[in-house]
Amino acid sequence: MSDSYIQKLFADRIGGSRFGKEEKIYKFELIKRAKRAALKEHPGTELIDLGVGEPDEKAFDVVIKALQDEAGRHENRGYSDNGIEEFKIAASRYLKKVYGVDGIDPEKEVLHSIGSKPALAMLPSAFINPGDVTIMTAPGYPVLGTHTSWYNGEVYTIKLKKEKNFLVDFADIPSDVAKRAKILLLNYPNNPTGAVADEAFYREAIEFARTNSLIIVQDAAYAALTYDRPPFSFLGVPGAKEVGVEIHSLSKAFNMTGWRMAFIAGNELIVKAFGNVKDNFDSGQFKAIQKASIVALDHPEITDAIKEKYRRRLKALVEILNQTGFKAEVPGGTFYLYTEIPKGVKGGPRFASAEDFSQFLIREKLISSVPWDDAGHFVRFSATFEAKGRDDEARILGEIKSRLNTVKFEF
Repeated sequence: MSDSYIQKLFADRIGGSRFGKEEKIYKFELIKRAKRAALKEHPGTELIDLGVGEPDEKAFDVVIKALQDEAGRHENRGYSDNGIEEFKIAASRYLKKVYGVDGIDPEKEVLHSIGSKPALAMLPSAFINPGDVTIMTAPGYPVLGTHTSWYNGEVYTIKLKKEKNFLVDFADIPSDVAKRAKILLLNYPNNPTGAVADEAFYREAIEFARTNSLIIVQDAAYAALTYDRPPFSFLGVPGAKEVGVEIHSLSKAFNMTGWRMAFIAGNELIVKAFGNVKDNFDSGQFKAIQKASIVALDHPEITDAIKEKYRRRLKALVEILNQTGFKAEVPGGTFYLYTEIPKGVKGGPRFASAEDFSQFLIREKLISSVPWDDAGHFVRFSATFEAKGRDDEARILGEIKSRLNTVKFEF
C-alpha cells in the first residue's frame, strides 16, 4: 500500500508535508556521527564521553531494595493517576528538610510527574493560547518552548552571558514581550552553565512576574547539586508561591534517571491546572516506583555522597583544562563545566564555533563534549563519565590530561 498520502497528513507543528525530509542535522546527531567515525578511524582506542548528561551509576541499594519489595505487593498493581498521597507528603517533607521550605500543603500544592520533562511539556497546554509568550533562556532546555510553539505561542529567548554570571537580566526583556508573556521559565542551578541563583535574584524574578502578571516555572532538576552553598529553593523566597511552581527531579540527585520520577510544587492553582492536564496525558507512575522514591527523598545523604564524587571530578577536570590554557572553574551547581572554546590550534585548524571545536575533540582526541553557540562559543564537559571505581576514574582523568597535553591551543 502506498504511503504517499500519509506524507500530507502530518501536523504543521512537526513539519507538515516536509516531515522526515528536512536536511537539518541537530548537534546531538552530529556528535553521534562524529563518535562513530572516530571509533572507526581509531579502532581499539577508548572514546571518553564528557558529553553525557546523566549519572554514571545506578540508584543506591536502599532505594533498589525498596522497589523490589514494593513491586511484588498486590496493592501497587493498578493505576496511580495523579499520584499516591504518601509520595506527596514525602515531597513536602523533603522540601522542608533539605531546603528549609515550610508550609507546602501536600494535598493541594504537590503533584508527581513521570520525570520533569513531561511536566515541562504539559504546562503550556494549561496556559498558552495562540500569540501568548513563553520567556526562556539560551542556552536552555528547549521542551517547554517547543510545546509553546506547538500551541501557536511565541518563545522569547534571553541570552545567558558570562559577564552577567549567566543570570537572567530582566531589564533585557522588552516591555511589550513581558506584557504578552504567560510563562517565565528559569533553571538554576543552570544547565549547561552551572550558574546558581540566590534569594536576591528570585525576589527580582517574583517582582517581574507580579508586575507583568505571568507565572514562574523554576526547573530545579539540579537544585540539590550545589558546591559552594547549601541547596536553595525558589519556594523559600517570600511571594514565590503566589506566582509560581518549582519542578524537582530525582534523576540527577539520586541516580534515578531511568526511574522517571519528579514532582511539581508551589502555587495551588498552577498545580491544580497541571493535574488537570496530566490526567489527560497519563495514568501516573507505577506505585512501587513512587514508594521507592519516598525512601530516596527520606535519605538526602544519598545526594551528599553523589555530590562529593562530582565535586572531586569537577575539580580534577578544572585543573586539567586550565593546565591546557582554558579558563575553567568549578561551577556553583550541576555536574557540568561550561567553558569558552579556544580560537584554534597552533599551526592547525581554527574554530569558528563551538561545534567546530567539539567535532575536533571527538575526531582527533576521542573526547566527546557538547557545543553551545547560543550566546558566545562554549562547550559543556560533564563529570558523569563512566568509571568503574576510583582507580578507573583516576585512569580516565589521566588519559584526558595526556590527550589534551598533545595539543597547543590558542586562546
